[in-house]
Amino acid sequence: MAEPESTVINTHVKQKDPSEALVIAVTTRAIFNLEEEHKLYLEKGKEEYARHQQANQDKPLPPGTAFAFIQAAQYVNEKILESNPAEKNLFDILVLSNNSPESGIRIINSAKHYGLEISKFCFVSDEDSTLYLKSHGVKLFLSADRTDVCNALRRGVSSALVFQQEVQATSAPLRVVFDGDAVLFSDETDQVFREQGLEGAVQYERAMEAVPMGEGPLKAFAMHLGKMRKKFSQDKSPIRTYLVTARGGRDMGVRAIKTLQEWGLAIDEAFFMDGAPKGPILAQIQPHIFFDDGLHNIQGAQNVGVPSAWVP
Repeated sequence: MAEPESTVINTHVKQKDPSEALVIAVTTRAIFNLEEEHKLYLEKGKEEYARHQQANQDKPLPPGTAFAFIQAAQYVNEKILESNPAEKNLFDILVLSNNSPESGIRIINSAKHYGLEISKFCFVSDEDSTLYLKSHGVKLFLSADRTDVCNALRRGVSSALVFQQEVQATSAPLRVVFDGDAVLFSDETDQVFREQGLEGAVQYERAMEAVPMGEGPLKAFAMHLGKMRKKFSQDKSPIRTYLVTARGGRDMGVRAIKTLQEWGLAIDEAFFMDGAPKGPILAQIQPHIFFDDGLHNIQGAQNVGVPSAWVP
């Protein structure tokens, strides 16, 4: 696989071993708020956009939806290295951008301004920048472009679409919330629900209770996160993970719990909402990122200021 047109190695941060690290790729519009610049790009074109970025290269961009998540991942790295300075199973963050290297200087300067530990900046001229995800060993890709996300999922990379929103500052530890069906688990029960309704889905779950569910698009990422979490006792872990699912606990919770046990994936807290809105519980958890396949749940999360990522 060819390298991106230009990869800028950030010599100010320690480079990670991609074969050992949990590599996360974020696009510039996921990590920074570039909505005004994106509007300029759509209305005036690439050259005007590039001129604007170069003229403002020393003006830091405001934080975007994935910003707090990346900051919290950095905190996890610090705690892991405090515990074991030789540890290689760390978060490794790279930024993927369709900017030219010249107009990308503002992106690099913004990362430096905030002290973000980003190891590489990849400036890609290809229409489909997801071509390069596998060559960098990416385990999770966050983008504000739906086509990017769909392409990444087709390439077998855990991926989600972030929506630009005002997000509240959240404290450590890193808190990640997963939906169940079609996110952590496969969508087999969702399909039964669509075809046979709730009663059919409940009967299916009871019949399949002893059979672990299939893998969802974010299972691989969750497993890597779980591996990092196991380095610490529960009360000292810099990572907390949550399952917040529309499933009812009485009829459909058992199989979900058994599946997690079968995978060896420890979740700190699980909430079986039985179809109730997820917003209030998310407001209590205050995660750095919430993954769900339902746009109504994403909207509910956004309404309470929770950074959200949609898994299409």
